[in-house]
Amino acid sequence: MVVEAGTVLAVQKAGVQSMPFNAIPKCPAKFENNNLHMATGFFCAGSMALHNYFQQGSKVYPVKIEVNPDKGKVTFHVVSCDECNGINPPTGQKGEVEFEFPKGYLQKASAGEVEDTIGQVFSIATNDDQQAQGGAAADQQPPAEQQQPAQTAQQPEPQTIQLGMTTDQVQAALGKPEKIFNLGTKQIYTYKDIKITFLDGKVSDVQ
Repeated sequence: MVVEAGTVLAVQKAGVQSMPFNAIPKCPAKFENNNLHMATGFFCAGSMALHNYFQQGSKVYPVKIEVNPDKGKVTFHVVSCDECNGINPPTGQKGEVEFEFPKGYLQKASAGEVEDTIGQVFSIATNDDQQAQGGAAADQQPPAEQQQPAQTAQQPEPQTIQLGMTTDQVQAALGKPEKIFNLGTKQIYTYKDIKITFLDGKVSDVQ
């Protein structure tokens, strides 16, 4: 599954548990056969005091996406976009959803078919959605003409990407990639004019 990093997603179904970002128990919701099942298990039941739920329409960021074709599973790790949701102070909530598919499905299915399934739980938030949620915050910003001098003064320095750099070093230099391909020990980050391949977490090729 290919996802644009930094894209704001809107939760389409209630039932995705949220909990403090530093909480240890993993309580992923499971989406199977077009149904979203709430997290279960001893640790999840024992830590319900920490849990809440992302409401339908809540905005979240994807921070990690894991694809396991052999097990027919795609896992989304998300965090709350408190600014988009108009929440202040920030809550720093996280959630997790495991999309479970029949054995062998991911090897044969098209990207569009997988995205249609994921889209039942997470959809890409439109600009109108984000503006509606963050309108109050936007109203407090100075007019664009007052912001322009500060923006003009900040000119980014050219960045150099070298073999052996880690994913963190690359993101520190170039920012978040437009797309991330997770292929086990191999990852591919794509930016507007560059494609970077990582092997075991380090740059192995730049195109």
